[in-house]
Amino acid sequence: MKFGIFYELQLPRPWGPDDEYNLYQDALTQLELADRLGYDYAWEVEHHFLEEYSHSSAPGVFLGAASQRTKQIRLAHGIFHLTTNHPAKVAASVAALDLVSHGRVEFGMGESASLTELEPFGVEFGEKREIFEDAVRCLVPMFTKHNHSYKGPYFDFPPRNVLPKPRQRPHPPLWTACSQLQTIAYAGEKGLGALGFQFVSAEAAHAWVHAYYNGMTKRLDKLADYPVNPNIALVSMFMCAKTDEEAREKADGATFFQFCLRYYNTPDRKRPPPGAVDMWEEYNKWKAANPDAAAAALAGGLIGSPETIRRKLRKFEASHIDQVILLNQAGRNSHQDICDSLELFAEEVMPEFHANIPAHEEWKAKVMAGEIELEEIDTAAFTARYGNRSVDLTKAPVPDKESA
Repeated sequence: MKFGIFYELQLPRPWGPDDEYNLYQDALTQLELADRLGYDYAWEVEHHFLEEYSHSSAPGVFLGAASQRTKQIRLAHGIFHLTTNHPAKVAASVAALDLVSHGRVEFGMGESASLTELEPFGVEFGEKREIFEDAVRCLVPMFTKHNHSYKGPYFDFPPRNVLPKPRQRPHPPLWTACSQLQTIAYAGEKGLGALGFQFVSAEAAHAWVHAYYNGMTKRLDKLADYPVNPNIALVSMFMCAKTDEEAREKADGATFFQFCLRYYNTPDRKRPPPGAVDMWEEYNKWKAANPDAAAAALAGGLIGSPETIRRKLRKFEASHIDQVILLNQAGRNSHQDICDSLELFAEEVMPEFHANIPAHEEWKAKVMAGEIELEEIDTAAFTARYGNRSVDLTKAPVPDKESA
């Protein structure tokens, strides 16, 4: 199993004059450390207007800076919005990053799941899947063709040579975001790597791995002419310390992350106007009123001692997950605690699972070749996006907000 690190670039209020600067510089230092320690991937999101939750609106700039401070780690868009960026500009940006990083880019694509992000760009929420698919069809040939044109329902592109071309041939590996679990099966059918941005049990992971690979091997229906990328990655909250108690004390940001995610994704909640809600203050009110729920949220994910995390990872490894993406930079988790956690995990946990990568790749090759046939598991029991220990805001009071 491989390991990635994941960045939303969270910044709770109150904001000091140097806080965003320090946030970016600390994150780059953490990536540099992760590269030296042997982590496999660094994933960076694209989000707009999501105050406190994510200050990462220019991931290409961040990853470009990281490319000059690292040597081996794969630099991954997780994800580039194809609904709010023109395909030609996306192709050029990804190719340029691939050149300056010596061919280390992973290209994650997505739709955006937020009205707050889509509305200012004039994108209808109900059309985002169709726009995404049209963008993929328009974009992928730009990596290889020197005279490419395209006419689709959303993009009308005249004959042009989109420059530069990427270092990797024919282009960086393609992934798609799976903010809903059902999209994991969709990713398999489209031949794309699956980025599972949710928190699931090992049992759910097992079911969705089967759905993913069965979609790819039995129901493949690619959006364009590209190599399939058989990889499934799941995000997990993360903090590694010498004891479980110490890890939980240092991982409060994991609960803040879940709080923000649920706050903005509960169906009946309206989004606040800019500056109207202090998410850190709201979070601390919720935590004070729900101490048991806050403690339960920290008991999930990969938060604990090396032995505790090792035990949990073995279950995911048995499910044949390709990669676990570790979410450590969240809330007010300190730079020092994040670095210490990365170091301890790399020293005491990661080698065991890295050693098993050849066996996993052999299993995957047999699945893709049809030598191993996976059971068709009914995934109906595994559709909940959040684990049973995650933050639950369904009964929390909702301040008055404007619709967005």
